Amino acid sequence: MTDEVTGQVGFHDEYAENFEDIAANIFAPIYPVISQQITNRCQIMSGTFIDVGSGPASLAIALSKLVDGKVYAMDFSEKMLAIAKKKIESCDLNENVIPIFGDIHDMPFDDCFAELVVSRGSLFFWQNVSLAFREIYRVLKPGGMAYIGGGFGTAQLKSKITQAMEKRDPAWSQCVEKRLNKTNLDSFKKALHVAEIDHYRIIDDESGFWICFNKVD
Repeated sequence: MTDEVTGQVGFHDEYAENFEDIAANIFAPIYPVISQQITNRCQIMSGTFIDVGSGPASLAIALSKLVDGKVYAMDFSEKMLAIAKKKIESCDLNENVIPIFGDIHDMPFDDCFAELVVSRGSLFFWQNVSLAFREIYRVLKPGGMAYIGGGFGTAQLKSKITQAMEKRDPAWSQCVEKRLNKTNLDSFKKALHVAEIDHYRIIDDESGFWICFNKVD
């Protein structure tokens, strides 16, 4: 489960339909933009891909339209996966996007499985961030990359979505900004160190907040 409705901690299946409504009707424009930014920055256009905390598979679907290979849309909510499956079928992408149940702390993939692991929004809700980073590193192939974080793609999209979400919840933007404070940033750096991931890049610009690292050959 990703984005700003709920997350890895305390998610309940009854939120799934509400989340899908928001993802489809408010957040929809960001996924093609973020997918393009991912491929531009990572330069990985073929292979095996994993979208962690995929929710209704919005990012996985957008990414699949840019790359050659299978994209696994992993989530830990069965109801969310059912919604993702219907969405994937409606896009006629059954061969390209594979919904799969899984927990970021114990991913259902072999070692050295994927060229690229992505996630938008779920990072801020992981129970054990260092363990999650270790798992991502484990499933990456040598030379593979991770692109993990949260954002809206552009300042214009962020402004538009903020206006729409604040109509639903006036405190929404304050909650989002709180996740990107210095305390959280320092905790992510510490988690990377504990996970023994020493070479990483942090992107903090209008595209969002993203942590990028690759698996050393």
